[in-house]
This record gives sequence, C-alpha cells and structure tokens, in this order.
Amino acid sequence: MAAKLVEQGVRLAETETVTGNLTHNLRADAQDNRDRIMAVAREAFAAEGLDVPMRELARRAGVGPATLYRRFPTKEALVVEAFSEQMAACTAAVDEGLANSDPWQGFCHTVQEVCRLHVLDRGFAAAFTSAYPRAIDFASVRDMAFSSLGELIRRAKATGRLRADFSVDDVVLLLMASGGVRNGTPAIARRLARLFLEGAAS
Repeated sequence: MAAKLVEQGVRLAETETVTGNLTHNLRADAQDNRDRIMAVAREAFAAEGLDVPMRELARRAGVGPATLYRRFPTKEALVVEAFSEQMAACTAAVDEGLANSDPWQGFCHTVQEVCRLHVLDRGFAAAFTSAYPRAIDFASVRDMAFSSLGELIRRAKATGRLRADFSVDDVVLLLMASGGVRNGTPAIARRLARLFLEGAAS
C-alpha cells in the first residue's frame, strides 16, 4: 500500500510538472503573438494610416485572425494600445508648454513638438485628428489634451503675440497637414511648424 501511494505521488508530481511547463509555454507563445501584433500594427499604422484591415495585420504578424481578435476584439482597441505611448508624449508636450513661464514660448514649443510627432508617425496623425478611435480611454486622453491646448492658446493670446481668431481647430488643421507629409523628417516638421507659427503670430 505504501509503495502504491509513493508511486501515485510521483506520477502526480510528474503530471503537475508537465502541466506547469505547458501553461508557461502557452503564456510565452501568447505574449510572443501579442508582441508581434503590436509591432506590425505600429509599423503599418505609421506607414499607411489606420485603414489597414485587421486580417492583413494578422497575416503580417503571422497569426490567425482569431488570435488577433482574441487579443484585440475591435480595431479601436488595437489603435488605443498601438498609440498609447504617442498619446502620452503628446500630452507631455502640452504640459511642458503650460509649465513654461512664457506663454508664447510654451505655445511654440508645443506646436513644434506635436508637429514633429505627427510628421514621423502618419498613423498617429490619423488617430489623433479623426473621430475613428471611439474607445473611451483614447477619446478621454485626446479630449484632455485638447482642453489643455485650449488653455495654452488662451494664455498665448493674452500676451498679444497670438492672433485673436486662432483656435484649437487651427492646430487640428496643422496636424492633418503634417499627417499628409510622407517620409517626413524632423527638418520637415520644424519647417512646417515654423511656417505655421509665422501665420499664427499677430
């Protein structure tokens, strides 16, 4: 009886070890799949905008459509995840502008930095300026950035250096223009921002 109990205990331990290794491998494979999906999505959105079909993204990532939809049930969810770092960078640029003791310089810094981000990433430009991504967390971050940008504009106007009829919509126009620049570089972004600021100055 004792021998049988020992034997059963050994078999149970072996089964648990195999099961644990299998679970670990499945989790590792799932993470690898997710990493490939995110890399492909960021590259595709940046180069081609947001219209790349989900099935095409799955094909490029080397996963089945079911795997892609299991990780990201909607395209909106994928867009939110793909551009989370860019949205944080854009929010930081606006916050830096507000922190500047010179409202005009703060406004100029924000415009130049946001323009640089958009020229370098066409997908981010489309995501930021369009109503397509309807996921609540993306929209709320974008709306918060626009609200802060509105405050930055108000402060810049108070200095008398920003034209009185300037609005947030004018920044959106700039973002749409910068998003249309293919193969953009930081130099192009700087020139575009400089021309924009010259037109915005009072």
